[in-house]
Amino acid sequence: MITTPHIATDIIIEMVDRPDRPILLIERKNPPHGWAIPGGFMEVGERLEHAAIREALEETSLSVTLKVLLGLYSAPERDPRFHTVTAVFVAEARGEPCAADDAKNIRIVPLDALPTRLAFDHDQVLADYRIFRQEGRVAPLREGEP
Repeated sequence: MITTPHIATDIIIEMVDRPDRPILLIERKNPPHGWAIPGGFMEVGERLEHAAIREALEETSLSVTLKVLLGLYSAPERDPRFHTVTAVFVAEARGEPCAADDAKNIRIVPLDALPTRLAFDHDQVLADYRIFRQEGRVAPLREGEP
């Protein structure tokens, strides 16, 4: 039997109707617990982009517009449950978010006020996002890293 990594998507949601475009973080209801960017698993027969839009709506109650693919993250240890590959999108939204589905709580956060430790590899993802916001560069290839 062949085992392959799980495919997921994560969404950095910029709140464009607020000053300085803060982003949304969710507090995870299920393990691994902690604060994270919204996201979840792709379903069979679903496009990755549609999974991102669906997961954003399910967890934040907001409709998003995808703007760019920030990068792919595939380090085998990025998810403590099992090997997961995620495509991280940057999206825009307006309105009042509400935690739902797998999200226990939700927080609108400026980039300079992020929690000290995020779930999964979201510290790295948001470091890459900072560079994207400052310089317009997407995440670098990390083929030489473990």
